Amino acid sequence: MHQPPGNLKLLIETNPFEAEQIIRCYERAARYAQRYPEEARLHVGFSGVLLEQLRDPVIVDLYRHILDIPEMLEAYRAAPNVELIGMGYYHPIFPLIPPADWHDQLVSGHQILEDTFGRAPRGFWPPEMAFTMEMVPALVKAGYTYVVVDGVHVRPEDGVQDIYRPYRACHEGACITVVPRDRDISNAQESGFDPSWFAREGRRKVAESPRPTEPRLVTTWSDGENGGWFRQMHEASGFFGHYFAPYMEHVRYGEYPFTPVALTAYLAEHPAGVGAHVQTGAWNVGSTSGHDFAQWAGSPTQRAAVEAVRDLSRRYHEVVALAGRAPAKVRRVIERTHALLLEAETSCYLFWGDAWIPQLYERTRPAEALIEEAVQWLAATATEPPTPSGTAPQPTSREPSAPPPSAGRNVPEQATPPAAPPRKVDAPSRGPTPPKRPSSTRDRRG
Repeated sequence: MHQPPGNLKLLIETNPFEAEQIIRCYERAARYAQRYPEEARLHVGFSGVLLEQLRDPVIVDLYRHILDIPEMLEAYRAAPNVELIGMGYYHPIFPLIPPADWHDQLVSGHQILEDTFGRAPRGFWPPEMAFTMEMVPALVKAGYTYVVVDGVHVRPEDGVQDIYRPYRACHEGACITVVPRDRDISNAQESGFDPSWFAREGRRKVAESPRPTEPRLVTTWSDGENGGWFRQMHEASGFFGHYFAPYMEHVRYGEYPFTPVALTAYLAEHPAGVGAHVQTGAWNVGSTSGHDFAQWAGSPTQRAAVEAVRDLSRRYHEVVALAGRAPAKVRRVIERTHALLLEAETSCYLFWGDAWIPQLYERTRPAEALIEEAVQWLAATATEPPTPSGTAPQPTSREPSAPPPSAGRNVPEQATPPAAPPRKVDAPSRGPTPPKRPSSTRDRRG
């Protein structure tokens, strides 16, 4: 569950029907968990920036005619069969942002989840399933005990490729449990299926797995508010009405081969016994495999934007190191720079290439100016002006002067811009509306 900064307000003002579709997606998971307290086990992840919007009194008032948002959040808080999963606060592509920023994204995302729901998340879901082994120490330090990754990237140390068991991944002395996701069934889950199909397909895949007689953990994961399957306003025809409720009824009467489990409880009973290396990658999007980050850094303009964020992060951390006991005004400037930096790392600004990248620069440019202001204040109080990296910090624009013809080539052809996107920037008056991520974006090989 994720929306970029300001998107809930923008949607309700520009496309009320789409706003209602999306907000109802957030409400259903808790409601169906309450309906099936003994049978259901759901894992729900919220980005910090989405929770920030859901807790905003302005948003609460704007959506009050649709549903009571505080009541919805309280339903999650009160549902013991919903396991809440952490993400980075601004839903960044962690392997593409500087490691120096990982801790702040992780800790702030962890804290707002605990503050909102009264319990700390144990599991972590990497935004866009973008993971690298270097993240393990940062995840452990932030308080996470397991992480869900795309199963195609897991390389077990015993050489047996098996996505239906947990693994232990270690890096630089820190270890975390890795839960592989079944990509094929997850893709089908995002498109639409029914309980009988899942029962047949799941049994077939488990029977063909390397250890069919051992405990099998089948993990599916998908977006919770993208695509017509989840947004279906006729609830009986959507994910929860057509699939989830009948599935729980079968489970209730012992008619189903798969029993829902909470990951924390399952991993306590079946701890990971085999080590694994997880290859750097993400989940598959459109025609991309997920083995690289082409959807977010495949074009020259996307790569330039990634580099702009990295350069801003480097300059920010250099200024912080120089600041020491800086005056309150300088500290406020540095804090504002930090907020803009983390917000610029939102994955949505890269996902749609040229359509969204200008919004990334609308965060980095003022942050660069603030860094210059901080450096000037620090220089005024120092004998030798502090200049990061030995160079004079001149405000520069890192946005390409004109995108090359191939820019944005990773955007699926079927993604035609609608009136308002489900994941949009906080800029209703800044140029053209970015396109939304369509339900057909990801491969449906399941």
